Amino acid sequence: MKHVLFICSQNRLRSPTAEQVFADHPGIECASAGTNHGADNPLTPELVDWADIIFVMEKVHRSRLVSRYKPRLANTRVICLDIPDDYDYMDAKLVSLLRAKVTRFLPAVHSQP
Repeated sequence: MKHVLFICSQNRLRSPTAEQVFADHPGIECASAGTNHGADNPLTPELVDWADIIFVMEKVHRSRLVSRYKPRLANTRVICLDIPDDYDYMDAKLVSLLRAKVTRFLPAVHSQP
């Protein structure tokens, strides 16, 4: 089971949407967090340690992640999605972007015969 963490600034729109979209994806467990003080679910060392793959929405999130937790990221893949803060929670365009950008990095879904 892969542990996938989605990160944005406030953990209110983009990363919770990603967590919801991929919550039922086979072979993974999802969580989300925010890098800013006052985020709904703030990024913690425990979340960073838990994650096998971390998706950040913007380069600034990767910079914050690396500056705070670089020693903890040695065995963790960090992927920047380049998704700006232009969408509401579960916005159809955001969901479509997430599916297009994230799915190829997740375990393959095999259909049952």
